[in-house]
Amino acid sequence: MKMFRVVVNGSEYRVGIEELADEESKLPAATARLSPAGGSGPASPATASAPAGRGGARTATGGVTREVAGAVRAPLPGTILQVAVRPGDTVSLGQTLLVLEAMKMENEIKAPAEGLVAEVPVSQGDSVNAGDLLVLLTS
Repeated sequence: MKMFRVVVNGSEYRVGIEELADEESKLPAATARLSPAGGSGPASPATASAPAGRGGARTATGGVTREVAGAVRAPLPGTILQVAVRPGDTVSLGQTLLVLEAMKMENEIKAPAEGLVAEVPVSQGDSVNAGDLLVLLTS
């Protein structure tokens, strides 16, 4: 096994990589586990990935991944703590649309572009799943 040092968003990790024999390489791959350098146990990735196949370009900012075109979707399951916009509101790039609590953390969901709020199908206290529509923006 060879050990490598990998730096992701300023955090250093030590990763062990083992070369597999031909028969072993045909088995399904296991999930990689990273350990912080000098620490033990698995580390969390720096950015969350939204489910693939939902369409639209994606951008990762501040550990939250969102769709860029029109529909702002939940990046992970959680509970809506606060809704900061209403249908008819004009929003600017980066403006907070709502706050989503997930895994005991408050995540500000921000506008991926300027636009007009067409629909807000969620309200405070709602539980949402990853990929659920949170806010629909129009140009």
